[in-house]
Amino acid sequence: MTRKQTVLSCFIVLLFAATALWGQGTYKAVEGGPPAAVPGGVQSALESQSVELENSQGSPVCEIWWRKGIPYAKPASPAPDVIYAGLNIGEFLGVIHFPGNGTDYRGQSLKAGYYTLRYALIPQDGNHMGVSNYRDFLLMIPISDDTNPAQDMTFDQVVKASRLATGTGHPAVLMVDPVNQGSSMTFPSAIQDDQGNWAVDVKLDTSDSGQAQQLPFSLVLVGQYQGEG
Repeated sequence: MTRKQTVLSCFIVLLFAATALWGQGTYKAVEGGPPAAVPGGVQSALESQSVELENSQGSPVCEIWWRKGIPYAKPASPAPDVIYAGLNIGEFLGVIHFPGNGTDYRGQSLKAGYYTLRYALIPQDGNHMGVSNYRDFLLMIPISDDTNPAQDMTFDQVVKASRLATGTGHPAVLMVDPVNQGSSMTFPSAIQDDQGNWAVDVKLDTSDSGQAQQLPFSLVLVGQYQGEG
């Protein structure tokens, strides 16, 4: 799996990295427990088990509970620069939990705790031109500020809410990648790309026109921005 360069945008430079907190090494993905500490209104929308990323010492880096029955409608002619074109802008995809404090790529602090994950695309305008081959990313929002998974959110609303995670003018971003679907691929898996980033590859529980299906999905959890700006 090749990690694509991220954008030069003024705000799409917050790829969540843990060089200070997590360090270097190997990682693995394992199944975890139920979302017991998540508020009830959000908890009911989540799968019963998490996907947990562990470091080489077996300590949890983070854990994610994905949403059940994520609305998904793959377009007939998806854009070549969008990986997960069937997802809606602002769609609630799950909850991520960090057991310890961390920093984003720009050194801004992210407190230990729970954050919702919502899908968005890099805008196609002159202010957000960049070098990424893909426009998909997830934004993190403090769970106390995003308690309704069914709520539709616009791009601007998601960006504004995500700034609460960093306390700055920049949102908290997690980049996504295409899934490397080899014949021996198992889910969930922790995959390292050729730039040293680590992603968790999973299959999301989605619903396309009322039909249940599983969507291979890759979320970068350990890594850093390689470009400039």
